[in-house]
Amino acid sequence: MKLLYFAWVRERLGKAEEQLDPPAEVATVGELMAWLAQRDEQYAYAFENAKVIRAAIDRRHVRADAAIAGANEIAFFPPMTGG
Repeated sequence: MKLLYFAWVRERLGKAEEQLDPPAEVATVGELMAWLAQRDEQYAYAFENAKVIRAAIDRRHVRADAAIAGANEIAFFPPMTGG
């Protein structure tokens, strides 16, 4: 699946996107963030406060308990504020 990173998540990882195949036991957005955080120090830093990171599956905002099976694209971004 294609993972997209925005704002400070992208800055901390040093990349805007990548193609990854998480293990079969990673079934939800929250589990995916936890799995990513274990990959290395950069991912741990980017996902250190996963509770504030928002996600979208195939351009639809989802919660951490959303299933990722069948997703083509998952985006991660910090909360947005307007002005």
